Amino acid sequence: MAQTGTRRQVNRLPAERRIADIMLAARAVFTEKGYNDALISDIAERAGVVEGSIYRFFTNKRDLLVRVVEHWYEEMIASDDEQFAGVRGTWNRIRFIIHHHLASIRRDPALSRLVFQELRPDPDYRSTRLFQLNQAYTHRIIDVVKAGVAEGELRTDISPSLVRDMVYGCIEHRTWAFLRNEGDFELDTTADGITDIVYRGLVVDRQPLHDPVSDTLSRLESVTARLERLAPSV
Repeated sequence: MAQTGTRRQVNRLPAERRIADIMLAARAVFTEKGYNDALISDIAERAGVVEGSIYRFFTNKRDLLVRVVEHWYEEMIASDDEQFAGVRGTWNRIRFIIHHHLASIRRDPALSRLVFQELRPDPDYRSTRLFQLNQAYTHRIIDVVKAGVAEGELRTDISPSLVRDMVYGCIEHRTWAFLRNEGDFELDTTADGITDIVYRGLVVDRQPLHDPVSDTLSRLESVTARLERLAPSV
């Protein structure tokens, strides 16, 4: 009696799960080794797949890096959306944005370095989806400034986009030594300091430059002093 051949059952993961596993492994390898020293073979081994599986879903190592960083931005945007909804007050909102960006740099310095050194210098960066995600991520400060202007709390003669550039430019310069492993920064103190400088430059000065009552009293005191000097001595 002939034996019926048995087929080996192969468990195939859904493509979405396989991609997620590869990206998770790639993020770990890029974080540990940087872009230049990271190998596709390292990523494949970490993900538990053969190298060919990676090329089924990603064009090359750079494509994989871009996808990893895009996913990182998506995570940060989603996290900020959830927490930002409960923040009240312009100063608190500005501080929230600054603090969370500083915290993301401290938490993932390797990914921050990869953005600054590998991805942002690309001549085509401004036409990429990563650039669009960065614009969405940084646009929140523009919305906060516009809301503050509409509520009469912030000056009307300011450029919200310029405020955004100042905030993120300041953070980049303040944390650059940390990213180069040449220094550090204190998270809360830095967030408070940047927030105070930005807010004080934006808030409407509700005190008049010249107090009419004080000016009148000063003039009266001046006149009285002159009269006393002119009066004959008794």
